[in-house]
Amino acid sequence: MPASAALAGKAPRPLSTGWVWILPPLLVLVGIFFYPLALIARQAVTTEDGERSLQPLADLIGSTFFQHALLNTLEIAAASTFGCLVFGFVLALVLSFVPFPGGRFVARLIDTVIALPTFLVTLAFTFIYGSAGILNAGLVELFHLSVPPVDFLYSAWGVILAEVTVFTPFVMRPLMAAFSLIDPAQIEVASSLGARPFRILRQIILPAAIPALLAGGSLCLLLTVNEFGIVLFIGAKGVITLPLLIYDKAIQESDYTVACAIAVINIVLSLSLFSLYRIVVTQIGARRAGLV
Repeated sequence: MPASAALAGKAPRPLSTGWVWILPPLLVLVGIFFYPLALIARQAVTTEDGERSLQPLADLIGSTFFQHALLNTLEIAAASTFGCLVFGFVLALVLSFVPFPGGRFVARLIDTVIALPTFLVTLAFTFIYGSAGILNAGLVELFHLSVPPVDFLYSAWGVILAEVTVFTPFVMRPLMAAFSLIDPAQIEVASSLGARPFRILRQIILPAAIPALLAGGSLCLLLTVNEFGIVLFIGAKGVITLPLLIYDKAIQESDYTVACAIAVINIVLSLSLFSLYRIVVTQIGARRAGLV
């Protein structure tokens, strides 16, 4: 059959209407997210005279208070994420491979921390470790002290302890899911061949835990970078993070230009951390695929 006749005999393809279903959620997303974000970005580059300029961002980045808040944010987020990784790994290891009565109940109890508001954990810490808390009141009465001996709560260490307590389940749960996929026969065979527990941990358990550690750790890092309630509720002296600085500038000082500029930088920081996580996960996946 000639080519022209073959083309003429083909029925025209119907127009795809699948893209129509994308419009409603896209419009909702534009209305509740992208449009307010565009307003914040526009305000961040608007001077007092109403002109568009990057000078407000440059002045903010060069200011001492912003650099101090950025440093506090990164230090607290890094320390809290490290603590969540350590405690989450230990708890997941014990709950997954060390059978004991009530282990499942303990796991469920730890999971409930995820459902609790962050300020509730901070409030509990205030009742326990605060200046007039149970621990300080008991020590002052027992040793007849003039000042409370435990005062770490109202510092960066108190914020880190509260964040580790709140966000550790976000590391523990992915690890327990990863550990459940490990064949117990591998550990039994390794033990029968004389492998010590540390070697089993290093060669069998830890490789299976790396993706879960990356996922849980990156989530904790993003949550701690943007955490506001814990820092505000504790009220640690000299501990100003980026979210708290946004609150101070917008609500207390009514300086919306600076607050929007800090918010834009905070968003860029969060997106950069998320992009770094995606790059690392992609590289690890490619290496594993190459090994397989």
